[in-house]
Amino acid sequence: MKNLHNLYLLPLLALASLVIKMSGSVSPRPVLTGPHMAYLNSRVAFQCIAPDSSPPVTYQLMRNASIPIFKGTDLQGDKPASFSLKVTATSEGSYHCKATAEGSTGVSNIITLSVVIPASNTRVATEPFPPVAYEGSRIVLKCTVTRGSHLSYIWFFNRKKVTSSTSPLFHLTGNELVMEQATPEHAGNYSCIAWSMVQDSSRFLGSAEVKVIVKAYVSKPNISFSIFKEGDSYQGNITCWSTRGSHPVNFSLSVDDKEVGSLTANQSLTVWFLVAMIPGMDMGVARCWVKTETQELMSEPVTLEVVPVGGDVTAEVEYLYRADSKLAAARLRCVVSRGTFPQISWLLNDSVLLSATHVDAQSQDDLTHVALANRGQTLVLTKLTSEESGYYCCRVRNSYDDSGPWVESRDVLVRVTEVFINLTEIITIAFCCFLLLMLAVGVACVYRMFDHNQAHAHIAATNSDPLPLTAPLCQSGDRQAGVSSADCDCVLSQTIEITV
Repeated sequence: MKNLHNLYLLPLLALASLVIKMSGSVSPRPVLTGPHMAYLNSRVAFQCIAPDSSPPVTYQLMRNASIPIFKGTDLQGDKPASFSLKVTATSEGSYHCKATAEGSTGVSNIITLSVVIPASNTRVATEPFPPVAYEGSRIVLKCTVTRGSHLSYIWFFNRKKVTSSTSPLFHLTGNELVMEQATPEHAGNYSCIAWSMVQDSSRFLGSAEVKVIVKAYVSKPNISFSIFKEGDSYQGNITCWSTRGSHPVNFSLSVDDKEVGSLTANQSLTVWFLVAMIPGMDMGVARCWVKTETQELMSEPVTLEVVPVGGDVTAEVEYLYRADSKLAAARLRCVVSRGTFPQISWLLNDSVLLSATHVDAQSQDDLTHVALANRGQTLVLTKLTSEESGYYCCRVRNSYDDSGPWVESRDVLVRVTEVFINLTEIITIAFCCFLLLMLAVGVACVYRMFDHNQAHAHIAATNSDPLPLTAPLCQSGDRQAGVSSADCDCVLSQTIEITV
């Protein structure tokens, strides 16, 4: 019975001795150092050290908490254990190390290793594809790679880096470059670079350029026509054009709602159609039509009728003044009663001065002070001296018939002198003369009224003191009769005034 009691005590004594032994030792506190990121197929090194541990110390590198990788022993103490590792796709995960010394084991800190895969086969993907869209549409460019991780992206537009200064045109998000409402300014060549960085090492891989086309909507077409003579017949040259739009654009011509021609513009936005015409006859109503993938527009109508030159032709002159009221130029205008395509020629003193259809280099050099406008209908004399004085007239004929007769206007005189009184000066002088005349008339009227009032006052005074009936009259013999000379003069004077 006593022996059985001793058997129960043995395990308790062993456990107690173990607890005493463990309490007398310190567990290792290992520290693990190593990279957090590494390129695929590169080599990395982890180091584990348990300071203040008595040798020998056994180290073990663990991955994902339970997978042992390497094991090593430090026999001298205070020296780290190094573990070299070739990075593969399965190397990504969390790492720690264990250190065992004097029967005690400690666990280190954890390092998470990310495997960085460099970009391969970088290219630009587009939405829509192909990258062709009309203005106002949404365009998305994506920088894609066949393989790669932990990547950043750089975009280039026409080989210039897209930065924050160009952000109003673009929206950058991840590997995407977005144009919410594309404009023709967004058209151009785009490329991207996918890159990654591990510590101080960077790896780049660029894509090929992708051309993005942003089409502008075509504006409403315009229409005009001209006429020329070919042999004995006449041809109408009808022009159809738009002021904006992207190629290709299909133009068609209809006359009286019947299509007579169609052309595709690939380089410009202007096309021409030839139709037969007869001057003086209505050849119908023409329209231009423009068609694209998304639009169909038509021009305003134009009547294909050529009215020959005829009726009265009149030349008019107008003088132009500067701000200081000095004469600056003279403008002559040729007014034609009728004619769709008139050719106008100007004459000075019956000599041809200038024509709207033919001005050779020599005549242009000689007439630098003369200018034509409004298809020759207006002649401007920008230099006014006595040499420009004379009789001017214009003559008109059909521009499509060089052998046709001229219709000539009457002469109009343009007189330019060295001292030229302009209209303002004439009005000023006339007003001053009128003012002086009114002043003279006013003074005369006042003087006459004053003189008239004085005469009436004198007459009234005379009537209030009449002469006595016995007043002596001065006869020829009065002086001898004893009447004084003064008395005679007074009576005579009074008698004259009363008579008047």
